[in-house]
Amino acid sequence: MAEIGKFNKLQVVKEVDFGVYLDGGEHDTILLPQRYVPEGCEIGDWVDVFLYFDSEDLLIATTETPKVEVGRCEMLKVVDINNAGAFMDWGLPKDLLVPYSEQHKPMEVGYSYVVYVFHDQETDRIAASTRLQDHLAEESVWIKPRQPVDLLIAGRTDLGYKAVINNQYLGLIFRDDAFRPLKIGERLPGFVKNIRPDGKIDLLISQGTLQGDHDLGEQIIEKLRAAGGVLTLTDKSEPDEIYRQFKVSKKKYKQALGTLYKSRRIVIEPGQIKLADRI
Repeated sequence: MAEIGKFNKLQVVKEVDFGVYLDGGEHDTILLPQRYVPEGCEIGDWVDVFLYFDSEDLLIATTETPKVEVGRCEMLKVVDINNAGAFMDWGLPKDLLVPYSEQHKPMEVGYSYVVYVFHDQETDRIAASTRLQDHLAEESVWIKPRQPVDLLIAGRTDLGYKAVINNQYLGLIFRDDAFRPLKIGERLPGFVKNIRPDGKIDLLISQGTLQGDHDLGEQIIEKLRAAGGVLTLTDKSEPDEIYRQFKVSKKKYKQALGTLYKSRRIVIEPGQIKLADRI
């Protein structure tokens, strides 16, 4: 069955001057305009096309690739607002509508927002929503602690950052687990830190935290040995630089340095740390 708002492999059933018609199954035949018809395309050929509604609300096919498909989340920019809602650029000739009823807060032209794209069965149109909690579950029996996941940073809260998990769920990255300032719309790999009693999902963006401070200490020792026993990355270094090298927060790095220092494996000096056996 052809799916609206997604890519489909459909068969050419008719040729006309302005394009070809594809077999859309229950959607009848669907026009692929001439400018998108692959060279040499004939009746009986199969083509990969994206299905959406054009400016006249007719179902149409294209070989262009939109920035997002139905059932997925993406950060898009608002390009216009009228009495129907906000319109976002999603890479196709007809902009993507976010109805006022699907806006968590009033949207503004020129700003970008993380949205969930869906096919509204009642109105038979493709729309988007910033009300992610209405479309994505905040708990799941399928998500387990330590499970690797793909994350999309969707918003900030008093506790940290809301993140979309595998385009299916919503979770929280606590501020202390963020390790660095995160950007709305940023995609990055992560891990499930914990499932709370109420089923809510807590997240991490670093495997290093899952492995514990001991493993981080060993990583620091290995880095020191590779650098000849001296590193200028100290507990005074910038958080971004610490994250770039070890993928952990400054707080975790300082804790690991403290553990190494107390066990007399390193010496901490102004502007640098050294292997203790190098002193």
